[in-house]
Amino acid sequence: MATTIASTVPARPRRRLVASPGAWLIWAAVAFFLINLFGVVGSVLVSSFGTRWFGTWLPEGFTASWYSAAWQEFGLFNVVSVTLRISLLVVVISVLIGVPAAYVLARRTFPGKKIIYLAFLLPILMPPITYGIPLATVLYKFGFAGHTSGVVMANLVPSVPFVILTMTPFIEQINPSIESAARMCGAGVRALFLRVLGPLLVPGMLAAAILVLVRTVGMFELTFLTAGPDSQTLVVVLYYSMSAAGIRAQQSVDAMAVIYTSTMLVLLVIALRFVNPTQLVARAKETPEP
Repeated sequence: MATTIASTVPARPRRRLVASPGAWLIWAAVAFFLINLFGVVGSVLVSSFGTRWFGTWLPEGFTASWYSAAWQEFGLFNVVSVTLRISLLVVVISVLIGVPAAYVLARRTFPGKKIIYLAFLLPILMPPITYGIPLATVLYKFGFAGHTSGVVMANLVPSVPFVILTMTPFIEQINPSIESAARMCGAGVRALFLRVLGPLLVPGMLAAAILVLVRTVGMFELTFLTAGPDSQTLVVVLYYSMSAAGIRAQQSVDAMAVIYTSTMLVLLVIALRFVNPTQLVARAKETPEP
């Protein structure tokens, strides 16, 4: 009986992967790009652990001594400290300036508002080198460039608009009636921002801060144009180590490149783990009305 029932049930057709030639071409291009990307990154990673590597598929031996050599040769402890100090200063100042400015743009209507939005978009959309050279000239003229203050001021130009453009849509999603109810209960401006809007804006501020941190650590052009001997970040030191004259082991430069790439990867993972714009908007929409 079971055999009869099984024979009467039609066999499910096998699924065939069918795609247009254009789709196959796109997938082939993506695969080619990924293979080249992993090949370049993998070669640098293998070279940073290799003893000698000339004309063979793999190095003659492997060692981790190049990382300690790069750490001592390039003074990476000071470089990392300078990078963190500059990045944190840029993050704090950008948030302190950008959040109030975003609140004004989200809650107020005035002539020229669209022009101001366009002005904020320009430093983000334009290549940094296009405005970095005249900006560095001005900073050198007034004695800021060559120091930490000059690097921070240069990085604030794209960072503050980035915070404003990140926070403005988030603030717009918060119901204005919450602020009206707080004012009716006697809350002043300070209490309104610290006790009412502050907890609601924390996720957006965290998002903007992490994204600005990632952007500042990876910013090369503005930092390169305004940094001095004591204010060079990790990416600038990596560039100088590759272009400096003299005999230097390629493995130590590759080890430094791996350290920089690992730092950026950690920051990106943190950003993707804790920052999700869709979740931020959803949290704002779920804010209860008074």
